[in-house]
Formats: sequence, structure tokens, C-alpha cells
Amino acid sequence: MGMKGWRFTSYINKIQRDPFEDMLKLFQELLIHTSGDVAEALSWLTQIDQEHKFTDDNYGVADFIQDLKDKGYISKDSEGKGRGGMQPTRKLEVNLRRHALDDIFDQLKKSKPGKHNTKSSGQGDEFTSELKPFEFGDKLDKISISESLKNAQINHGLDNFQLTQDDLEVHETFFQTQTSTVLMIDISHSMILYGEDRITPAKKVAMALSELITTRYAKDSLDIIVFGNDAWQIEIKDLPYLEVGPYHTNTVAGLELAMNILRRRKNPNKQIMMITDGKPTCIKKGKKYYKNAFGLDRKILNRTLGLAVKARKLNIPITTFMIARDPYLVQFVDQFTRANNGKAFYSSLKGLGEFIFMDYKENKRKKRN
Repeated sequence: MGMKGWRFTSYINKIQRDPFEDMLKLFQELLIHTSGDVAEALSWLTQIDQEHKFTDDNYGVADFIQDLKDKGYISKDSEGKGRGGMQPTRKLEVNLRRHALDDIFDQLKKSKPGKHNTKSSGQGDEFTSELKPFEFGDKLDKISISESLKNAQINHGLDNFQLTQDDLEVHETFFQTQTSTVLMIDISHSMILYGEDRITPAKKVAMALSELITTRYAKDSLDIIVFGNDAWQIEIKDLPYLEVGPYHTNTVAGLELAMNILRRRKNPNKQIMMITDGKPTCIKKGKKYYKNAFGLDRKILNRTLGLAVKARKLNIPITTFMIARDPYLVQFVDQFTRANNGKAFYSSLKGLGEFIFMDYKENKRKKRN
């Protein structure tokens, strides 16, 4: 089933076990696409049901809507968030972030070995649930005794039991050093142009990253800003309602706001992650905007590169996740990344979450202070 170019067959085919839970997954996916518009999401759900008939006489869309109300996922619109009289509750907002996080982890599990950006890991001080083969230099107190003994039994048998270095596995570790991250999301008009919805994957990644940090790395901080003609900060709870506007791309405004936020953060490690699909096309001069969407405008480029250098001097690396490619874009990203001594990834929309999660994870393994 396509909805403005989006596919939901992976959700539809699963609606058979617990009808409410399975329909909730599809509804949540639709709700992110509709920027929190409950009425529109339910309208799409009804249309998909009419076409695919995944409900039956025992449990239909009307029953699902009643359950959403009874279980506290939607309520009457008292804050002006929703349209059509209903809005998502805080419970549903939390569920959306958990759902996004689960989706990203599913992608990571399915990804091919060796696809990640780097295989190196540091000797940190906080255990994770992941294991890796023992390497020279790994500390003995990091060895997983149960897994290592199991490997020895499998590799050598009980009759000739021995424990060799090849049997040993150790816990992966992350440094507990606190990190402050600002995630910048481009909401310029190009994020929904050309028949491709780029803002929804960006929203999902932001929701997943916020859920990961608040639940897994509680001492870390995540601030989210959006940038178009201007830049402003949004709350994590507002992510489902984020929409693209008729904006140009004022990367300078976004970087200035990000650096102002990080200046107030006391964590020793600071970083900026930027999700965008275009080169900077706008800067502000006084109260007026200077805009040029053609090629690489020298005035706009110089201001942007100047901030990249400033961030580098403040020891704030910038990682750019570029979800489009054209010659001007590649040229800009290359100059920008070299000026900041940061990193850049050209990612498909499908792989965006994996790229960002692996990068955040790798940064946690490195002690930068």
C-alpha cells in the first residue's frame, strides 16, 4: 500500500496476532508521517483497511479507536496540537520514541557485518551488553567468564577441556565521560521535494536518538534545533509534530544557535550532528535575509565555513549526515568538513538511523577530553 509514496506492507502483513498492538504500530507510523494529526492518521488507517481488509468482524478500526481512548493514547484536543478534535497523549509520545528506537535497533541487527564506519573500540569504564573477541591489551576483569567457558566447551569438548585465548570474549565498554550533543534538522522546503519525504526519517532518527540518550546515557544531554530561514530549539516531545516549511537553508543560523547551546552545557565533550539535504542558501544580515539558491554563493559559504573553523577551535566536532548528492553539495560538504576537522556521511534515507547510531556509539568509545 502506498501513501504519498510511503509503504506500510511490512506492518499490514503482521496484523494477525494481537490486533490492537499490531494496529498501534501501523497507526504510530502513520502518525509520524502526518506530523501528529490523529484524524488524518486514522483516516489513512481506515483507507488501508478498506484496501487490504486486515481487520474482521471481531475487531475493527472503530474498536481500535475506542481502545486508543480507553488505554490513554489519544485524548480530546486541549492544547491545539492535534486536528479533528483528538491529540496524542504524553503516553503515545513516549511510545512513538520507543517505537522509533526499536526500529533503528532492528536495522542494526539486520545490517551486514563490516558495514559500520569503524571497527575500533576503546577501553572504557562502563559495560554494555555486547561482547567481542579478546584482543591483546584487553583488561582481564572485562572477560565474560560464562561466554568464554561456553566457547571452550564448544571448541574443545568436555573430555579434553582447555581454555585458550581464542575462546575468550570480553565485554564492550563505553566511557562514562558525559557528552552534550546538539542535533540540527534541516526543515527547508527541499526536505519534501522531488517526490521524496526526507523529514519523516529525520524525525524518527531524532526520536530514537532522544530515547536512547534519556534511557541509556542519562548523564548525556541532547538538544534539538531545526533550521530553515532561521533556527530555533524544539523540545523532544514536539518531534512528532515537526513539519517542513517554505524555507531556504540558513545553516549559519543553525550552527550559531547550536554553539550557543553548547556553550552553556558543562559536559566535557560536545558535538554537533547535522541532518540536511542541501547546501546553505540563506544568511541573515541585520533584519533582512540574503538568499541565493544557485550554486555556492561566496558570501553564504564564507560565513558557514567561518563557523566550522570556530567550532573546531572550541573543540566541537560537527558530523554532517547528507541525504542527497549533487556536485555543489559534495563540494560544500568537503570544504565544510575539512574546515571543522569533522566527519561527513552520505546516507540513504533507509540507512540514516544506522549511520547516526553507529557514529554516536563510536564517539562514546573515544575519550576526547
